[in-house]
Amino acid sequence: MSIASETPVLDTIAAMTVDSLERCGLSPDTLILTRIAALAASDAPPISYLAHIDPALRTGLTVEQLQDVLVAIAPIVGTARVMTAAGNIASALGVAIAVAEAEIEAEVEAGS
Repeated sequence: MSIASETPVLDTIAAMTVDSLERCGLSPDTLILTRIAALAASDAPPISYLAHIDPALRTGLTVEQLQDVLVAIAPIVGTARVMTAAGNIASALGVAIAVAEAEIEAEVEAGS
């Protein structure tokens, strides 16, 4: 029996992700690009992309590489999914930027 948690869904996703990372032999950048392609193929919402922004930045992925992935999968998953993915990535980036700005503002206020 598992221990009760206030965030059982997030805990499960985190555990699955850790298990996947431990068993995967891909390089970090290839892993993130593969996950982005899977998110696009499954018509994932912006929040799913948001979870991959920090890891993508840590591996040094570029916007061009993300665009290349969308170009590569377009013939397979279709233009509608690729365009939706591009919009969802943009939305996720907007959220990430807003969160970063709020954190910086809080740090500045705390330092005052």
